[in-house]
Amino acid sequence: MTTLFGTAAAIAATISMAFVFAPRRGFETQIFIDAPPEEVWALLTDPAAHQEWNPGMRRIEGRFHEGERVHLTMASPSGGEITFHPRVLVARPGRELRWLGRLGLPRLFDCEHYFLLAPEHGGTRLVQGESFRGILLWVMDVERFRAAFERANEALKLRAERHAPALG
Repeated sequence: MTTLFGTAAAIAATISMAFVFAPRRGFETQIFIDAPPEEVWALLTDPAAHQEWNPGMRRIEGRFHEGERVHLTMASPSGGEITFHPRVLVARPGRELRWLGRLGLPRLFDCEHYFLLAPEHGGTRLVQGESFRGILLWVMDVERFRAAFERANEALKLRAERHAPALG
């Protein structure tokens, strides 16, 4: 009985340590958009607009207000769909949008997604990134998501520049 208890305690300790010391990874992409931050912000925070320009987003439900949950249905790298219910952490109009999504338990696979907008030469420097943390990172390559971020950046640029007045 003592051996069984000792083995169970060792397994529990190992699992606990795996969650505590879960790996972290992340990346950023960026693009210059020849449209003001307010125009870019309006497109980023309009759920219906995403279906018109964002190639990776199938559906968004909810509002991008701090503390609220949104429901994001996205195309997965394998060709299917995945739905997350992240909580909006930051929604600073024209400057920053950030949310935290989780797959199950904390630190199993946490994704903090962010958009940073900065005025630049009459347009907007958009930085889109994601910080990942969780034990699934030991077997998952998050770099496979980078191409989807870059496609979304290009699509947002095209849409914003098509609808913004010419900047000079």
